[in-house]
Amino acid sequence: MTIDRYRFETGVYRPPSEGGSASLLVRFTRNCPWNHCTFCSMYKTEKFQLRSIEEIKADIDAMAALTSDMQTLSARADAPGRITRDGVLAVMEKYPELEMHQGFAMLVHWLMAGARTAFIQDANSLIMKTPDLVNALEHLKTTFPSIERITTYARARTLAQKPAKDLEAICKTGLDRLHLGLETGDDDLLKAIKKGVTSEGQIKAGKKAVAAGFQVSEYWMPGLGGKEKSYDHAKNTARVLNAINPHYIRSRPFRPIPGTPLHQQVQAKEITLLSPREQLEELKIMVQNLEITGKVCFDHAMNHWQRPGGGLLLTHDYEGYQFPEEKPKLLALIEEGLAFDQPVPHMLHL
Repeated sequence: MTIDRYRFETGVYRPPSEGGSASLLVRFTRNCPWNHCTFCSMYKTEKFQLRSIEEIKADIDAMAALTSDMQTLSARADAPGRITRDGVLAVMEKYPELEMHQGFAMLVHWLMAGARTAFIQDANSLIMKTPDLVNALEHLKTTFPSIERITTYARARTLAQKPAKDLEAICKTGLDRLHLGLETGDDDLLKAIKKGVTSEGQIKAGKKAVAAGFQVSEYWMPGLGGKEKSYDHAKNTARVLNAINPHYIRSRPFRPIPGTPLHQQVQAKEITLLSPREQLEELKIMVQNLEITGKVCFDHAMNHWQRPGGGLLLTHDYEGYQFPEEKPKLLALIEEGLAFDQPVPHMLHL
């Protein structure tokens, strides 16, 4: 027996809420099928690829084989089936190459954390043919019956084109949460960043996903339009999110990444970046106009605004603030942050 029995792929990207020991990372597709967004630096050196069902199942089987062997080497009468430190060290001693395995640590941490959730990689695995996707999901659930939730990234245009019955079938198989990059609800800005979808397309996709039974997590980018588009960005983003009424809205403040077209526009002074205080003002407009029943979350380091006297202004908890109940609380916190000069974090110095 060789380490080939344990070989499986692990992609690079996942949402913060699916990171650390939270989720098993299972790669159904490689990279992004769109890959034109001007703000994004992900997947730029690779082409999109559909993986075959055979490849995906082989990866899942490899994870299961490695899990089984670690369980055997961890065997204890008081905790059957548990993974222990001694069991992990024993399998590494037997196969030292595991130290270089890109997914080994991820699998170990996931198992030790309870093995309850999985994240399907990469950027848009819903583009798979529905029977293939359902087949792969069923194999994952059968192989790891402890999994309670499966999530993935999804693209609005793909969702909008997918038949409702297909989405319902995928959801019933166990893929129950979708992470969508809304970025903005402003049509001019969507066109400028080459998102490949209109605001109406975003609404259609989001509503369709909710109707199919998915938990929907929409991401938006405070500051994306610079000073030139700030008000329209905030107002129209709230308009689109109100129409979708997603379960989660997650803030990802804009940072121009070197090498991207949007960074070049900032350098050329075609876009004027918002200061941290101006981002808060934009956030205030968006939140004031939100009429939803989901949660508004700030679970990312770029939500860096400070309280007077120090400390984070907004919680980075993955569950955020429940609307409409906690809308007044969130607005009060924003006002607190606006009451003094917000520092510019080191990562924003260009």
